[in-house]
Amino acid sequence: MSKSKPDLSTLSPQTKLVAAGRDYGEHGFVNPAVYHGSTVLFPTAKSLHDRSQTYVYGRRGTPTSRAVEEAVALVEGGHNAKMLPSGMAAISTALLAFLKSGDHLLMVDTVYFPARQFCDGLLKGLGIETTYYDPMIGRGIASLIRPNTRVVYCETPGSQTMEVQDMPSIAQAAHQAGAIVMVDNTWGAGHFFKAFEHGADVSVQAATKYLVGHSDAMMGTVTCNAATWEQFKDAYESMGQFAGPDDMYLTLRGIHTLDVRLERHMKNAIAVAEWLRSRDEVETVLYPALSNAPGHDIWKRDFKGASGLFSVVLKPCADDAVDSFLDRLALFGMGYSWGGFESLCIPFKPLRTATAWTAPGPCLRFHIGLESPDDLITDLTDGFKGLQSA
Repeated sequence: MSKSKPDLSTLSPQTKLVAAGRDYGEHGFVNPAVYHGSTVLFPTAKSLHDRSQTYVYGRRGTPTSRAVEEAVALVEGGHNAKMLPSGMAAISTALLAFLKSGDHLLMVDTVYFPARQFCDGLLKGLGIETTYYDPMIGRGIASLIRPNTRVVYCETPGSQTMEVQDMPSIAQAAHQAGAIVMVDNTWGAGHFFKAFEHGADVSVQAATKYLVGHSDAMMGTVTCNAATWEQFKDAYESMGQFAGPDDMYLTLRGIHTLDVRLERHMKNAIAVAEWLRSRDEVETVLYPALSNAPGHDIWKRDFKGASGLFSVVLKPCADDAVDSFLDRLALFGMGYSWGGFESLCIPFKPLRTATAWTAPGPCLRFHIGLESPDDLITDLTDGFKGLQSA
């Protein structure tokens, strides 16, 4: 008699993360094998003709890809998911799956900059028009929807400046007009924000960040509800998208520890963000998990937690003072990613076209890692000495 298997639908979110993808292990191993394969052999001519077996070609799926796809769909609460070789590949493939020449896209004004470049470049060249909208528009999005609007794209919180969108209101307006709703769910990692429960049809992640969690792999995910799945799956396969097996395995490994890592990221980030709030050099901390922070009320309503990414607006100071601050930091690295175990800090200048960014001081984006927050605060204290001396 074989051991019974748990009913994943009845489990808590934390337990689901541990159990996800475990059905693909073989010979008693806890983790599934990493399948490096292109050719799949068919045992009979009949099976070749009717393609009746589970796996037919490496790009169409392997036990490794199915394990992590099922895990991602389980985390997100979606119908099914696909893995792509980067977060940007996930964004571009998802948009191309639902847009064609003559269509109109509503894109949040705070969107990840490479996604903006994609809209203003390749999509524009294909005859797809993009209108950028205020992330705080809520149900007012209805006034921007046209007869040819096919997609409303959200990102919550917004890249860099952390605006929390009213997803249910936006989704209601979009669906009444026949448009689908996409959301970049990387910050909440599908664990702290359940996009499909708040009206999304498609959820996109740069799994490079929290799902992988160790700064050692590039990966993107697209998760769909049942209504959008077949259209996305057809486009995904037509564009030849498929992620590498080793990176997919690392993603599945990261998912199993996602809950405990995010809890520590959040705990550390709150401690550091609260301390930054107390500094005379800081104008405001943009982190919706903090009370009285911009977006806190919607975050508290819709999110189950917060990740380690937030931003700070400094009081006006010279660029060389900011550079001196950054150069004095020993524990905070400077790098254009986040979601790994290490803390990071980079300067940024918000780009807006539908709204205006009026804060007079420089901006810094922090990712708070898994180090001791006391050590991080000591490091930041030293950084501020550099800013003051400059």
